[in-house]
Amino acid sequence: MHVLVIGAGVIGLTTAWYLRADGHQVTVVERNQDVGLETSFANGGQLSYSYVAPLAGPGVLGKLPGWLLRHDSPVRFRPRADPEQWRWLLQFVRACTLEQSEACTRKLLSLSSFSRDLMHELLVHEPAIRFQHANAGKLVVYRTDAAFDAACRLLDYQRSLGCEQEALDAKACIAREPALAHLGGQLRGGIFTASEDSGDCYQFCMSMMQLLRERGVDFRFGTTVTQLREVSAQKVAAYAGEERLDADHIVLANAAPSVPLLRTLGIRVPLYPLKGYSLTAPVVADAAAPRVSITDFERKIVYARLGNRLRIAGMADITGRLADVDLKRVATLRAQSAATFPGAVDFDTAAVWCGLRPATPKSMPIIDGTRLANLWLNLGQGALGFTLALASGRLISDLVARREPAIALDGFGLRNM
Repeated sequence: MHVLVIGAGVIGLTTAWYLRADGHQVTVVERNQDVGLETSFANGGQLSYSYVAPLAGPGVLGKLPGWLLRHDSPVRFRPRADPEQWRWLLQFVRACTLEQSEACTRKLLSLSSFSRDLMHELLVHEPAIRFQHANAGKLVVYRTDAAFDAACRLLDYQRSLGCEQEALDAKACIAREPALAHLGGQLRGGIFTASEDSGDCYQFCMSMMQLLRERGVDFRFGTTVTQLREVSAQKVAAYAGEERLDADHIVLANAAPSVPLLRTLGIRVPLYPLKGYSLTAPVVADAAAPRVSITDFERKIVYARLGNRLRIAGMADITGRLADVDLKRVATLRAQSAATFPGAVDFDTAAVWCGLRPATPKSMPIIDGTRLANLWLNLGQGALGFTLALASGRLISDLVARREPAIALDGFGLRNM
């Protein structure tokens, strides 16, 4: 069969990978001139398989007023005359319960564990894939006793689901990552997970494209899908302007732009972009820059070492659909990271990026078919796109092939959102 994959970010590429492995003819359509130029380009760099708890949780609502009033808060909301923004927020608020959070965490851990297995398998069989992959583990550090105590309680729950993690006091955190030493009394403790990886998502996308081309996958860059039309009972076709892009099956893996395409078919997806920022800065003092992937829990900033560069990423702005850079947010990210790892990197030559993470209210990706027999959805991975990409792509290939999915898809269907 001929399958059209719309979107050449990390989700679209991994989808194309498994579809081609099944023997399908695959065409990847991308509105940009290359792969991975939007959300995948400069994300946090962490392959965070054990840290997949949804953004909506029982403690979030109490923090929102403070977050929304501070200019340097990790989450920012700017109201728009956009019914879909308000609908998403209402669904998000309803998802902020312990029961919902734990149920979503269980399902996301199943998906992320499968994705980790697939990544390790891929790296064994495809040594040509190069993306500065490292397995240095991840340390989430806490600056308050209350936050650390809550993390320790969650640790017990995560262990019951198969996660191997350990709680460290402040001294042990510094022993694990000496670059934290100057924080001293600011640290209350941390949770370390040895199995976590890191890597450059854009380089991964470039490697995947090269291998896909070698295997016969066609890429059409600079091609924007402007419409999906129902051309017969149970069948849809994609159009780029007036050009019909013929295919037996279509997989939407193009994040937020999928929303208006699906709306014309009467399919509503609860997807809204959360704008995030990153800095990629050259390391100038090796001992001052972390080797372990670090997450600063209170500030919601992640740090990933990518060779001789440090990726610094954070923030979630619910402010609209444009990936425009707010220089005040960049300044906040720079100031907070400079205070955490002073002298580690050269901020003057740092590359600034912002991207739109396509999120669902429950943080559950949509991996599903539709009422149209040839239209499939691989959307809504949010901040976990790199982490969940391989599993998401594999599961879509299972659905297209009409075979039993490799893991249970309960919770990832559109009707469950």
